[in-house]
Amino acid sequence: MKKIILSAAFLAFAGLTAANASEVKEPVAITVKQDSVTKAPVELKDLPEPVKATLQTEPVKAWTPTAAFLVTNADKSTYYQIDIKKGEETASVRLDKDGKPVK
Repeated sequence: MKKIILSAAFLAFAGLTAANASEVKEPVAITVKQDSVTKAPVELKDLPEPVKATLQTEPVKAWTPTAAFLVTNADKSTYYQIDIKKGEETASVRLDKDGKPVK
């Protein structure tokens, strides 16, 4: 008797599953955009003078630079990302080669 009930339940479940399955009518296009940003480490002493000068102005001069990177975007534009620290707080500043902030 158990086998009959289990078989009936299995067939009912299989029938519901097959009835709810639907065919994909339109293919879905999936596009992947690759991020082509490269990030190369730079010694703090090797930063351009305008960038060093900006790091000595308010309000950034209260922070201590810890690391610097030259970031090159896919469109070949570049900027410097300088990681800074003040006590337990950490942040980063993005500056172009002329020492101007980058958005």
